Amino acid sequence: MKRKVIIILSILFIIFMTALFIYYLVKGDASRWQVALGGILVSALPLCLLRMKQNPFNIPIIVGYYLFLFGSLYLGSIASFYLHYTWWDSSVHFYKGMLIGFVGISLYKRLIPEKVRQDVSSGILFLFVFSLAVLAGVLWEIYEFVGDLTFTHTMQRGGNTDTMYDLLCGVAGGLIVAFYSLVRKKTV
Repeated sequence: MKRKVIIILSILFIIFMTALFIYYLVKGDASRWQVALGGILVSALPLCLLRMKQNPFNIPIIVGYYLFLFGSLYLGSIASFYLHYTWWDSSVHFYKGMLIGFVGISLYKRLIPEKVRQDVSSGILFLFVFSLAVLAGVLWEIYEFVGDLTFTHTMQRGGNTDTMYDLLCGVAGGLIVAFYSLVRKKTV
């Protein structure tokens, strides 16, 4: 079932982004065709999971990944939600923090054998999940900064203020999932 979901979502998103790429390339809108081209590449990433013997990510995380791509690439950049709705950027970063937190929980379950997990403190799990979400936020802000230096000049319109709000929202999302992992670990 997971395999089919990955294949279907990847193909649909690749087709969608390819159509946008061609449309904006013909139209001469460099900012949007570049985003669409990036969308083609990142929508194909989950296909790499098919090569794994045991995919650590469940269907909600896979669907969540594509929701993130749709919200950030299409709605945010191509449909200009980032420009028209000031709350959109912060919401996407908050969502990303939560998504990466859940990815951290999945990786923990995949990489740590069940026998060993019993001896891992809930604090270590909390730090792992939280740190992964924070790292993702920092790497995203570096991506935005480099993108503005080289291609778009539109990713960090608010400068340092935008960067700090984005980081704070991502940290808040990751913190919520880290607390969730802490509570779940203590009850299990």
